[in-house]
Amino acid sequence: MKHGIHRPLKDRLSNLAFAGLSLLVTLSSLSAPALAQTPAYPTRAITLVVPFPPGGLADIVARPVAEALSRELGQPVVVDNKGGAGGGIGMGMVARAKPDGHTLLMALSSLTVLPEADALLGRSPMFGLNDLRPIARYTADPTVLAVRADAPWKNAKEFIEDARKRPGVLNYGSSGNYGTMHVPMEILAQTAGMKLTHIPFTGAGPAVLALLGGQIDAVSTGPATVLQQVKAGKLRVLAHWGHAPLASMPEVASLKDLGYNAEYAQWSGLFIPSGTPEAIAQRVRAAARIAAQDPKVREVIQNTGSPVVFLDSPDFEKYVQADARQMTDVVRKIGKVE
Repeated sequence: MKHGIHRPLKDRLSNLAFAGLSLLVTLSSLSAPALAQTPAYPTRAITLVVPFPPGGLADIVARPVAEALSRELGQPVVVDNKGGAGGGIGMGMVARAKPDGHTLLMALSSLTVLPEADALLGRSPMFGLNDLRPIARYTADPTVLAVRADAPWKNAKEFIEDARKRPGVLNYGSSGNYGTMHVPMEILAQTAGMKLTHIPFTGAGPAVLALLGGQIDAVSTGPATVLQQVKAGKLRVLAHWGHAPLASMPEVASLKDLGYNAEYAQWSGLFIPSGTPEAIAQRVRAAARIAAQDPKVREVIQNTGSPVVFLDSPDFEKYVQADARQMTDVVRKIGKVE
């Protein structure tokens, strides 16, 4: 009688245990693919490619950002300067890199110019815009027209009038053909009706050194690249390509205010290869956003004269697309530059 009472209860408990085990097996089998689709990241040191030599805006922004990313991601983030071709060599290298989140790019606005320049020149493209995914914009500054402090021109009008009188005599340095220092000067030359001689270097740093050494007459570059030399009394800024006063140089007039329809913004931003898995892309995005708010990052970048003007991925993607459309027209007006 005792066994008859307990056997149904025992059977029910056995059935419940089997059902629970089956549920665990089912859940385990369902979650396995999901786990497989979320790769561990990062698993080693990360390379942040700067497609210019040290000393330019991309390098200035990349170094504090790399430190902040390293703290957030838990792996070293190593800056690797790969200059050349107006930034195209380094950008192309990242576009072709394994899309696993371990190779990042700190690019400048030449990124939206170079594919159109390649098409115009009929040369093999270094990369395509669709090969790189925008993650975060950090700065967006108008370029400034800088000359040596002992140069004869005290303002932009004097420089432009001299260039008009002596076509091709005055020269300027840049980070390479169709780069962020070449394009704004060509926009101004077209607008002001002057002819300058273009001397390309591998980046803003070498171009500014050439200016300081008297090898060239002028540069158009981001404020961060020349601010310390201006403060030291070695360089003079004649004007800028923006439409509002610069925070770091409020006394400098815009070319627009001087009557020249010349505008250009040099931005810096973080990119990854387009094929990067979404989970990794979102991990990088989150770290990039935290880096933009990092007090040390903001202090370092702001002290160089380029305030942080952050855009998160969705807005930055729209910004890049709009910039690319505008730069297509600019490149076509510049024409072929070999």
